Amino acid sequence: MKYRKINERYESSILALGCMRLPVIDGDYGRIDEDKAIEMIRYALDHGINYIDTAYPYHQENGERVVGKALKDGYREKAILVTKNPVWKVEKREDLEKYLDEQLAKLDVEYLDFYLMHGLRPERWDKILALDGLRFLDEMKAKGKIREAGFSFHGDKKLFEQIVDAYDWSIAMIQMNYKDIDVQATVEAISYAKTRGIPMAIMEPLKGGQLANLPQSITDIWNDELGLGQVERAFRWLANFENVKVILSGMSTLDQVKDNIEVADRLEAGVINEEEAKRYIEVKKQIELRAQIPCTDCKYCMPCPAGVNIPGNFMHYNRSFMYEDLEWAAHVYQDKYKEEQRASACVECGRCQTLCPQSIHIIDQLKNVHKHLNQEVKLKKDHWAL
Repeated sequence: MKYRKINERYESSILALGCMRLPVIDGDYGRIDEDKAIEMIRYALDHGINYIDTAYPYHQENGERVVGKALKDGYREKAILVTKNPVWKVEKREDLEKYLDEQLAKLDVEYLDFYLMHGLRPERWDKILALDGLRFLDEMKAKGKIREAGFSFHGDKKLFEQIVDAYDWSIAMIQMNYKDIDVQATVEAISYAKTRGIPMAIMEPLKGGQLANLPQSITDIWNDELGLGQVERAFRWLANFENVKVILSGMSTLDQVKDNIEVADRLEAGVINEEEAKRYIEVKKQIELRAQIPCTDCKYCMPCPAGVNIPGNFMHYNRSFMYEDLEWAAHVYQDKYKEEQRASACVECGRCQTLCPQSIHIIDQLKNVHKHLNQEVKLKKDHWAL
């Protein structure tokens, strides 16, 4: 495993385990398969990964509890433990510490290595300022409840720079991959944070798994003499930035952990030459010609009050274009999804649109999904084995 220095206190594995997509039972995001999840987390810690990232809402507020169980039996000492304050739930200043205490209790730990303000965008940042949330972070450090403070981010470049300049952050986390260089904070955030001495952590390096499953018509662009897989291509691009200290991967199986650890052993900064960089740009262009909705499967929109599987609908809609395979996507939508899970069950309450980090117009897009995936199609013969 390769490691990068965050500060004088912490050196992190370049690969981190993001605990937003732990294994679940019967496809129910709120029912974590605890045995498999604990095995996966402990395997990661035993094999070099030391940065474990979770958050209050993950797995419908069950994630922190399971991570805490995994850190028993001496595993807490191996981990850089990170979780995040649910700023959207905070109504008064006292709530900031109330939720922190609840998280410490769920995790069953005395302190957090890093505590992040979660998913900052304009309204959440305004709330932190109004509630003197930066002083709260200093107070929690003084009490020994947290050691380092940071933030995760889902806003634009201008706001990112404002937040970076407002406090002595120990780390900043943004969504970034070679497809999203011009999205949200943009790739320029990495260099801006470096000028301020703030290390970067990266979420969505595979864009919700989409960059790990591209069709051959796109991957042929690599003309790959290096023989690299799609996951390694995505991680390699991020690790090329010296100020990227942590790449979070939301792994769901033990095999994914094993495969990603093998990839992480080969990651280096400053290894991508001009020709390879051009190929990343060309792959990005080709993806953009196919994907229709910029959903990353973060599930912040879930659960839907009406029962619609919003990210699932978007995933199959996008994949029908990215893989040129309407037949399979329509089959899943029409035959595998329950009626209340389909896009057509949307009641247009709008709750999801206030929560989406990507600012997707979800109501309109669900209408597009239904129109596209409700077409009468016939499965190809080779689909029946899937």
